[in-house]
Amino acid sequence: MDHRFPRTRSRRSLGWLGSLLFSGSLLGGLLAAASAQAQDIASFEKRTTVKVLANGLTLVIVERPEAPVFSYFTHVDVGGAQEGVGQTGMAHMFEHMAFKGTDRIGTNNFALEKLAVDKVEKAYQAYDAERRKPYGRDAAKLAQLEKDWRAAMEAAEKFVVQNEFGEIVDRVGGTGLNAFTNTDETGYFYSLPSNRVELWAYLESERMKRPVMRQFYQERDVVNEERRMRTDSNPIGRLIEQALAAAYTAHPYGRPVVGWPSDLQTWSASDALKFWETYYVPANMVVGLVGDVKAAQVMPVLESYFGRLPKAAKPAPLGSDEPPQFVERSVTMRAKAQPLYAEVYHRPDYHHPDNAVYNAIADLMSSGPTSRLYRSLVRDQKLAAAAQGAPTFPGSKYPSLFLFFAIPTPGHSAPELRAAIHREIERLKNEPVSDEELKMVKTRAKVNLLRSLENNQGLAIAFAKAQQRYGDWRQVFRNVEEIERVSKEDIRRVASQVFVDSNRTAAWIESTAPSKPAAPAAQKGGTP
Repeated sequence: MDHRFPRTRSRRSLGWLGSLLFSGSLLGGLLAAASAQAQDIASFEKRTTVKVLANGLTLVIVERPEAPVFSYFTHVDVGGAQEGVGQTGMAHMFEHMAFKGTDRIGTNNFALEKLAVDKVEKAYQAYDAERRKPYGRDAAKLAQLEKDWRAAMEAAEKFVVQNEFGEIVDRVGGTGLNAFTNTDETGYFYSLPSNRVELWAYLESERMKRPVMRQFYQERDVVNEERRMRTDSNPIGRLIEQALAAAYTAHPYGRPVVGWPSDLQTWSASDALKFWETYYVPANMVVGLVGDVKAAQVMPVLESYFGRLPKAAKPAPLGSDEPPQFVERSVTMRAKAQPLYAEVYHRPDYHHPDNAVYNAIADLMSSGPTSRLYRSLVRDQKLAAAAQGAPTFPGSKYPSLFLFFAIPTPGHSAPELRAAIHREIERLKNEPVSDEELKMVKTRAKVNLLRSLENNQGLAIAFAKAQQRYGDWRQVFRNVEEIERVSKEDIRRVASQVFVDSNRTAAWIESTAPSKPAAPAAQKGGTP
């Protein structure tokens, strides 16, 4: 989401579907490969420095002096999966709050603002306590308490300097100020001229040091509006939310990252602070810095600023595992909307030895106009305007789902798409893939790696994530090596084990009125 201006909407309005449909082409990857042949693990080892600070925060610095700029990525190991019951949407809320400033940025008098913010919270707690009474609620009292709370919010507004954080970044030449939240993580990033490293270190460490609950409830309303746009008013969003709830019975992957409506109207700034105190700790963060910087020069600067963050224990791991699924589950939604068919299968997490096999299957089935789903459903049978899949959905940190989906062309239905997808799945189980297909899968993996290393921002994101997940940025390269070792038999074995009826949750939109169909288009390569 772009946070430089108030109430700017997310570019992820199509969510997983948009990510799949608009991924880059193989041609673009080949061009990237041609310009990045020298970027291998050995060359990166010479210019990559990793340091864990005394407070537990990890810094990854990659020297890349091609242009006088740098990009960064702050990876916080918290997403929707870490939210407790009644707290859905909290991780996403903190993504928003990180752009509200600090006790020095975004305020014209923090001493007075703090008093005003505290008054807002006390007023909300009183209002919420009356609102939540199971019986004996006094309607007149509740109305007065709500009025007092809203008056306190209005009074606190006079101390706010709107959008000051983003304006500072803009004034010094910053670009791409943005952030995201998903089930597994929260990330913050932008780029600056290389002579602004110290300013960046100050800004980023300040907003991670201690949040200010400035305009908290107004921003909670913004998140509520996001939910209405992305889910409640979006048939695909509603379907996927229900499909995940059906696919998961115990694990928090079944909850929406944007939050349940009742939660978004209930949790408080006090609840949010407790969440921050648990998860926004240095031991739970990795910061990647890539560009025209020298580690020996910038490391002391980064240590002085990020070292100020108070040390705390890394959060405890999740306690719930999803039990095995024994029967097929299904979700049917009837709506005046474009028909859609999707199905998901439970699969292990990214640490599993077969992780590369799942990635290879996704590429084989979904990547580009030569993929099996495109050739069969879109080009040959003309059943679908789009047909693709993804190896991990909605996340990858914990045991997840393998996704297939298709959008029908006019005159065709979800049952036809289901049958066509299943025919392709049966081919995976019963017929070995061709040498040419397997070679293309492995070639695309190398090309996609080079594409991810093509720019500073992509490199900062890739290295920081790998350092967080595996404890080693080199895993970015090892992922490709693991795909290189995938065999035809591996693909048949995994497909036969995982793509079975009892492990499937199917979901589809059944259109109740004519709707404008999606136009068939050439399918682009890659999976998210």
